[in-house]
Amino acid sequence: MHQQTILQPGSNVPDAATYLPTSAGTAYWGRLPCGADRAVLSVDPGQEVVIDTLSHEGILEDQGGDPLAYFAQHGVAGDAVLADAVELATARRSLLGDRRPGLPGVVGAHGGHVVTGPIEVRGARPGDLLAIRVLSTEPRVPYGVISNRHGRGALPDEYPARRAAAVSVFAEVDSWADGAGRGSLPLFEGSDRTVRFDLHPFLGIMGVAAAGDERPHSVPPGPFGGNIDINLLGAGSTLYLPVQVAGALAYVGDPHFAQGDGEVALTAFEASLRAGLRFDVIPASDAVATFGRLVGPLAETAEFLVPTGLDRDLDVAVQNCVRAAIALLEVRYGMSPAHAYAYLSAATDFDISQVVDVVKGVHARIRKADFAAPG
Repeated sequence: MHQQTILQPGSNVPDAATYLPTSAGTAYWGRLPCGADRAVLSVDPGQEVVIDTLSHEGILEDQGGDPLAYFAQHGVAGDAVLADAVELATARRSLLGDRRPGLPGVVGAHGGHVVTGPIEVRGARPGDLLAIRVLSTEPRVPYGVISNRHGRGALPDEYPARRAAAVSVFAEVDSWADGAGRGSLPLFEGSDRTVRFDLHPFLGIMGVAAAGDERPHSVPPGPFGGNIDINLLGAGSTLYLPVQVAGALAYVGDPHFAQGDGEVALTAFEASLRAGLRFDVIPASDAVATFGRLVGPLAETAEFLVPTGLDRDLDVAVQNCVRAAIALLEVRYGMSPAHAYAYLSAATDFDISQVVDVVKGVHARIRKADFAAPG
């Protein structure tokens, strides 16, 4: 396992940084903020925030609900277990069964993802776009977990063998430097041989509050973003989301060290990240002129524009993504729909973001360099 500094809550945070920890007062567990919720932090557009996100893996009930004991089984010392993981596990036990709608912070009975927020971005209004710019993603610990549970992977009747079972595989960070690294996991339980793979940290959940007074479940993504699980959203990327409520009420969570497109076993390499983010507001008129009328998330990296499509039916999700891509090319570059459709078929990859979150996700990778002027 790679030796690294454990980023406990608040440790090694620059003095001038606007910092948001994950705690019983700032976390939603298994639910996403809605328009009736109050912000735990307010920022101006363009302001940068450092957020200590927390993985749900290692604190869930099917893993014992005690992260100190769970990770000790895998050789992790107590001082290398995150204090916020211990706090939330304790809070869950004390709140288990309490489903009061107005309960702030941890909603202990739901399980699922740990989400941090919401953050009010002053001046954001419905019709605007919120741009969440990912400045940095840094592992807080050198280990994590990949799990298959609830019969919700791509092979629900085959793995795990019993739907009530859960299989959690411990994985490690072998190396990490300058924003890149390698991870590993054993070939089988107890094996000294490992498979090694590249790490590309990103936040699986980034979103804005849904309108109304009902908190959405954290698993299915939607027009508000949420659990979109697009692995391109690492450092240097931007996610654009249609603002649903005043102030946007942004939130993040579900940190990953790595994920393959599809995320076929239900989770990927889940582990806690410290994320540096900037929140910008694009006024409605500018948003429409630049991107058209977005009905769902749109991502951008240095290389790609990344429209998305969501639906319970994977075929419909693909169709929705193609429609979004055609509309984007029409507004952004002035292409006719017929020519945009032809270009997408000839030159654009449509990738399955995930097939395991009830609502399936597809994203396209449109190369911006294809539209650069000659020379």
